[in-house]
Amino acid sequence: MGSNALLSLLPEMVAFAHVAEHGSFSAAAHVLGMTPSAVSRQVARLEAALGARLLARTTRQQRLTEAGREAFARCRELVAAAQATLAVGERFAAGPAGVVRLSAPTAFAYQVLHPLMRELLAAQPGLELRLIADDRDIDPVREDVDLVVRITRQPPEGLAGRPLMPVRHLLCAAPTYLAEAGLPAHPQELPGHSCLWLGEHPRDHHWRLRRGDEQVEVAVHGRYAVNHSGARLDAARRGLGIACLPDFSARAALAAGELQQVLGDWEFLGTYTGQAWLLYPPDRHLPPKCRAVIDHLAARLGPTSAP
Repeated sequence: MGSNALLSLLPEMVAFAHVAEHGSFSAAAHVLGMTPSAVSRQVARLEAALGARLLARTTRQQRLTEAGREAFARCRELVAAAQATLAVGERFAAGPAGVVRLSAPTAFAYQVLHPLMRELLAAQPGLELRLIADDRDIDPVREDVDLVVRITRQPPEGLAGRPLMPVRHLLCAAPTYLAEAGLPAHPQELPGHSCLWLGEHPRDHHWRLRRGDEQVEVAVHGRYAVNHSGARLDAARRGLGIACLPDFSARAALAAGELQQVLGDWEFLGTYTGQAWLLYPPDRHLPPKCRAVIDHLAARLGPTSAP
């Protein structure tokens, strides 16, 4: 029997299961909101499709045949599975519950998202969070991740998204370093300084900066390169040179006076700048567990959130 024929018989199977369970067409009809004659016709269609008599009928009673008993066991499983499926929807629609897998770039995950997790878990006791710190562009569909954070100027096509916060890079150095080496007034002076750069790719030491209509690219130098913003932050604090840092990494050290911004009127151009986007596969039935995480992060990181 083909799948289309099988699907067309599902209502008949449900009707038969109720007749067998409740003992009569009229009792089953009451449960199903139908007339007894309509239920009888459904059972007759199922019998015709199976080529077997399911009910032995007399004027006063009816009983299941041997085939009917076996068919009833299968149809009862079908009804139970349908009820369990509906319960899944009711359970998830009732409130945020279940596991949410959230991926984000390593520094952003640790320095921005991780401090918000305790508050989120306290507000949503039904949630379980899996925070995945990974600098790859994870595909949420292929890698079975519910939400991904990407820092970009333009979010990718094919994903729905919500902007969380702007992200830019700052050039920073310790006051002790600047007191000894001097404060550069223009990007062209950076090659004369010890600079702390990413060091992952050959052109990572080429820094591009813009001020108004003027754009400059300089090749910086330094004895220490490290592809972790936390390590570059620590190295800058220790006076090893001018570091390129995400603003969320440098913010506390700048406020404490441990670092001083360099060339603050210039915009650093490069990857890992733009907007932090919270992305997910487009789905008009977004699970409440994902919606709870999205709303919490947007409220805490958006422009109206508290500093």
